[in-house]
Formats: sequence, structure tokens, C-alpha cells
Amino acid sequence: MGVKHLWDILESCKKTLPLDHLQNKKLCVDLSCWLVQFTTASRTPACMKEKVYLKNLFHRLRALIALNCSVIFVTDGAIPSIKLAAYRRRLGSQVLAEKASDITKPLPPVPSLRRNKGSEFSCMMKEAKMLGMALGIPSLDGIEEAEAQCASLNSASLCDGCFTSDSDVFLFGARTVYRDIILDSGYVVCYEMVDIERKLGLGRNSLISLALLLGSDYSNGVHGFGTETACRFVKSVGDDSVLDQMAFQGVAAIRKKRGKDRTDKDQFTEDSENDICIKSTNEESGHLSSASQFAEVIDAYLNPKCHSPDSEAVQRACTDLPFLRSELQQLCEMFFGWSPEKTDEYILPKIAERDLRRYGNLRCTSSALGVDSIPVPCPVSAIVKPRKVQGEEYYEVSWLNIEGSKVSSVPAALIQSACPEKIAEFISKKDEEKHNKHKRKPKPRKQSNKAPISEVDKQLQELLVTIKESEKNPLKDISDHLQQKYVKDIMEPDFFDLCTPSPPPRASKVAKCKIPIDQSVNLIEIIDSESDVSPG
Repeated sequence: MGVKHLWDILESCKKTLPLDHLQNKKLCVDLSCWLVQFTTASRTPACMKEKVYLKNLFHRLRALIALNCSVIFVTDGAIPSIKLAAYRRRLGSQVLAEKASDITKPLPPVPSLRRNKGSEFSCMMKEAKMLGMALGIPSLDGIEEAEAQCASLNSASLCDGCFTSDSDVFLFGARTVYRDIILDSGYVVCYEMVDIERKLGLGRNSLISLALLLGSDYSNGVHGFGTETACRFVKSVGDDSVLDQMAFQGVAAIRKKRGKDRTDKDQFTEDSENDICIKSTNEESGHLSSASQFAEVIDAYLNPKCHSPDSEAVQRACTDLPFLRSELQQLCEMFFGWSPEKTDEYILPKIAERDLRRYGNLRCTSSALGVDSIPVPCPVSAIVKPRKVQGEEYYEVSWLNIEGSKVSSVPAALIQSACPEKIAEFISKKDEEKHNKHKRKPKPRKQSNKAPISEVDKQLQELLVTIKESEKNPLKDISDHLQQKYVKDIMEPDFFDLCTPSPPPRASKVAKCKIPIDQSVNLIEIIDSESDVSPG
């Protein structure tokens, strides 16, 4: 939960930053907050059975790995005793509201309570840690509050920011907090203590004072204070002295401050009476009233139980772990039913992109030191083609020596910064292909079709002339032949045999233009016989 209404107070300091803002950063993650987000988004039994929360965690980690983020999982330890006491006070104010005298009695000290390792949520945490270990992400089990451990790492500059939705992380000393990450839209929600101090005038002490007045995991707050009233009071006292006054005087400090703000005596008396009523109401409802209760809450925020930055547990968590490919394949098959090929398809391109960013960082560092040669080869083999991904410029590249990952898309800006020579090679290759395309000789088939055009035209012209002549006198040869025959027939004398009767008609029809062969023979015989008979 954190501090009541604190996110609303800090709304003006919220920044929405692109995912690229996280590249090359070391981040600690309050793992329980992430799992609560995932389970809240998918509460159905089917989603729990299919482990949708674990799939969402896997894809979120993929995105961070591609950005070369070093991630540390931080988990909760025991429940702080002051937190248990606050829960008991809340429970007592609800159950024993009619017995105010019993509620106002001081509660016995409560030791820290170890969490139930066999609960469903604890099993979910264990699965998430196993998945993270296979991806090379270490885990740090906190002594008590995970957000307190994250804040300790951040304030000691062992990480660049904390991922948590508990607003009291600022009270533990965190400087940069990422409340949420949206992969689909590609941005993170960020709050920085520098902006809170500059825009709102609220330092760490002021935020702790707001927790005392408004309520938090450690207290129910002071009855009668809203966000505006609490902020005005804290700012009027000042960040340097507000905790001292509240730790030593309790509600009396508030009453004293209000009395100074009132100049009229009657108003002061009325205000004092109201404060007395507030104190009585606080005591009856379990809210903070005494200075000792204030001091206990203040100490819990200023001195939380955490692993020190130089402890062995922290040093071990800050050490990079190797990527365990086979273990990840086994876990994804067990949790999601994925084949090894599908797991590789998801994770190997992201590992390759991370290696490219590391190569770019090494190249930049070497260049700054005046070293030209790099002992590590560029992971990009070649650029395949340019692409557009959600309106952004990308290159589809082939990878070198990465088993199972042939090609994937990476931002063009990353290629430009890490290996600009690959872009130059790609452009040069494209220009050469265009140049060769223009210089390429025609294909033989096209050449044979174009060469004899003049000859074809000549043949066509001759053919046209022939056709025209034939169309002009199509029966010329036939008419010449008939004319010669008719002339011959006219020149030769005709002889008629009147004595011999005509032969009987034949059954078949004979064309008029044809002369029967038998008649021709008879005619010749008659002519010959007559020539013999005629006198000399």
C-alpha cells in the first residue's frame, strides 16, 4: 500500500519516458509488486492455471534484457513487527469499536513474523525466481521489506532505479522509482526525488511526516488530516525540523503549530479544544497520538532492516549470472508447454540485441581511450533490409555465431551507434546492385527479336506486293489458258458427221466445259477416214 494518497500528491512529478530510457541501467525489482500486478490483471482460474502471470513476467524480462538492463529481483522477508502492530490496531478498531477503553491500552510488543513459504503466492514467487535465474537474473531475499531493500541499493548507487508500486519506497531513501512499465505502448512511469524536492518542496523527512499524518503500512495516521491540510502543515514547519518536532512532541507539535497560526484568542481556544478532540478520537480509533508512537514509525522508515550494501548477500546479487539456455527451455516447457524452438524464437533475438548493445558500449569506451581495435567481433553479420516497426526505423539483420537465431529486427539507431560500417556496407551493396542492373546486357532472346527487324519489314513488304497483285487479277493464269484453247478451237475447222447417229446419253452428268474422250477419238477417226476417201 505505502503511504495513503502519496501517489496523488506526487502526480505533478510523474514522467512518462520511452523504454530506451532504461537501456544499460541496473535495476532492482520489487518482485511481489510485479506479481500482484499480473495476478490482478488475470484473476480467472484459467489464467492462474495457464500461468499467465509468469508469461507476462517472461515477456517483460525479455524487453529489459534486449535493452541490456541488469536486473535484480528483491523479495520480501519477515513482516516487520510495527506492521503487525498497525494491522492489530486496525483490526481492534473494527472489532472492538464499542470498547474504547480496551483499545487505548498499549499493545504488547510483537516480533517480526516469518512469511508462509507454503502459500500460493510464495509458490508463485518461487517460480518467478526460477525463471529469472535461467535468464541470468539474481535474487536478493530481503530481511523485511523488499521496497526498503530496493531503496537501500538505490541510495547506495548500486542500482539506477527501483521498480515498485509501494509509495513508501521514497521514505526508505529511494531516489529514482519506476512505478509501472507498459510494453505495448513502449514507456515507463518514472518519479525522481529531485523533482519532488524541486517542484513540491518535499524532502524525505517531509514524506515521512505525511505518512504519520495520513497513514501508511506502519500507522493509521492522525484523524482529521487530509492531503491538503497535511501538506500545508509539513511545508510550514520545514523539512529539516518537522521530524524532530513530531518525534518529541507528537500531536502537541501539531497543536502548537496551529496555535501559532491563530492570532485570535477565541479561535486559539476553539482550535485547542478541537485538537483535544482529535487526540481523543485518535486514541479511540487506533490512530497515532503520542510522541513515542511517532518516534517508532520514524525510526522504522529511517533505519529499516536491510542487507548492508557491503554485505555478502548484496555483493552476490550484484554479480551477473550466465544465461542458462537449456534450463530455460525446460522451464518454459514445464510452465507454458513451449517447445525448445519456440523458447529460442522468443529469447535468442533479445540476447543477440543485448550483445549488440554491449558491443556498442565497448566500442564507445575503446574509442574514448584511443583504442581502435576491439577484441570482440560484431554480433551482426549483415543487414538484410530496412523495416518499419510501429512507425520507427528498424533494420532486419542476420546474426553471427548465434545458434537458432538467424534474423531479427533491431532499431536503426542502435545499428548506427554500435556498427555504422554495417549500414555503409548495406548501402554500398544496394548501390552496386542498382548499377549492375543498369549496365546489364539484354538477354539473348530479346536481342534476337530486335536484330532482324529490317529484314522482317522487307519480307513483309514483298509479301504485301504479292498479295496485292494476286488480289488485283486472281484468274489471270486461268483466263490465259482458256484464251489459248479458244483460239486453237477457232483456228481449227469443225467437221460434223451427219450420217452417224448420236450416241445414247449417259446416266452421269458431264460438265459443259469438258469434252468426252470417246467423242474426241471418234471425231479424229472420222476426219482421218474422210481425208483418205477425198481425191488427190
